[in-house]
Amino acid sequence: MTVVVDGHTLSLADVQLVARQPTTSLQASEQSMAAAQQSRELKERLMADRLPIYGITTGFGDSVTSQIAPEKAADLQRNLIRYHLNGTGSAAPEEVVRATMLIRANCLARGHSGVQPSIVERLLELLRQGVLPEIPERGSVGASGDLVPLCYLASVVIGEGPVRYGGTVRDAADVLDEIGLKPIVLEAKDGLGLINGTSFSTAYAVLAAGDAAQLAAITDICTALASEALLGNRGHFDPFIHQQRPHPGQLVSAANLRGLLADSELALPHSQIVDMNDPLIVGGHTHTNRSIQDRYSIRCAPHVAGVLRDTLTWVETWLDTEINSSTDNPLFDVASGAVHSGGNFYAGHVAQAMDSLKVAVSSVADLLDRQLELMVDEKFNNGLTPNLIPRREGDHWEAGLNHGFKGMQIAASALAAEALKGSGPASTFSRSTEAHNQDKVSMSAIAARDARLIVTLTREVAAIHLLAACQALDLRGVEQMSSRTHPVYRQIRRYVPFADTDRRMDGDIQTVVALIKSGALVAAAGLDTAGS
Repeated sequence: MTVVVDGHTLSLADVQLVARQPTTSLQASEQSMAAAQQSRELKERLMADRLPIYGITTGFGDSVTSQIAPEKAADLQRNLIRYHLNGTGSAAPEEVVRATMLIRANCLARGHSGVQPSIVERLLELLRQGVLPEIPERGSVGASGDLVPLCYLASVVIGEGPVRYGGTVRDAADVLDEIGLKPIVLEAKDGLGLINGTSFSTAYAVLAAGDAAQLAAITDICTALASEALLGNRGHFDPFIHQQRPHPGQLVSAANLRGLLADSELALPHSQIVDMNDPLIVGGHTHTNRSIQDRYSIRCAPHVAGVLRDTLTWVETWLDTEINSSTDNPLFDVASGAVHSGGNFYAGHVAQAMDSLKVAVSSVADLLDRQLELMVDEKFNNGLTPNLIPRREGDHWEAGLNHGFKGMQIAASALAAEALKGSGPASTFSRSTEAHNQDKVSMSAIAARDARLIVTLTREVAAIHLLAACQALDLRGVEQMSSRTHPVYRQIRRYVPFADTDRRMDGDIQTVVALIKSGALVAAAGLDTAGS
């Protein structure tokens, strides 16, 4: 498959593919390169008038009142890159860097930025060659775009700074020389075009959204297994109930659960559960043999996963727009021959999308942690052992020695708490900066990084939940599982055995995390990341 970069048709799936499959073929469209050249030529014509053009023949930000001669414009761009090289924190993951480079190339390929077309092609060639800038995670306020992190990308374009290549960190100049590329000599606006955009924030956001979509399907799988482990009531997912509150995501999750549990001999239909209880005589009182209603974390699961699905619907729409936009300033309108100064670098949509996604995903973490509590707690697990320990006869040597999944529940609660703690909005923490020129900013990078972390934490909660559910179902009787949930159980048991005694489980968690990320569990259940 070839991903075409034209500034208009890049998809979120394309970004995720390039980020995670580095050998994906890349190609800039001829039309976009022609459009980029036309905007570059317009820029040069306007510069010839020797009138001030923001960021080209003026200073940056609050320094806009400082006008320079066109002959100094290239030097100004180099200085712009160098004085923003002050990021801190860990280096961004390689998949985030690849996504950033692709999105930045696509934004410039729209043909309104006035940069050299060769810059677009250089970003794509660096991706093809596996030359990735080392970009610190911290330093962006999300307006004027992601200036600080994107300067590390721009620095590599001009042959400066550290890059990751062949598994090691090396000097960009040496690597470019080794692969036969010369550093690009900047022209007016080139540096600004490279750094004045939302591509770093959006890269985190696109990857977080894709992983969150997978988590929506995993949540339905977890709920189905927990319902079976707890002898649940699959009537809670009856279409009549959900058609009376027909939020699309809720409908999808309820339909998934109906399908996953359709032939289960553990999670039974409502009518069958009712029939397990004897009719009362007039004025009588008794306790039911089997509860006709499950606790909220099972019964209301479609209402939680549904919120995540419906949040993703508009989040994905916003991000699709963002990756196919010109997000720098100023912009050149070839049709009218004009240059326009504006604020498309303000990543408010990315920040709002990620703040909302954080809440939806962390709620899933909380849901799964509550389901886990029901499975491990003998007061609520309908006859399973305490903490899902193996069944032992009283005279067995290990009787009383095992604590099973007690520690796993503690770990899951810690992960869920961290996810919930991080779900507060970043966009509300706007700080006036840069001499009060950037007096209102989006904080999109912080929101997007938080969203990625919360997705990671929630995936780990889901892994622990799945391990506990498989343990519970071994105790309950896997032969009674449904034809859709049993393949999920088998997939996990290929790699992680039943815990017949206390043992370390950190490796098990990472094994199941890898299974989740690979898509194997969603495929085993007959679902996809769209939930169908």
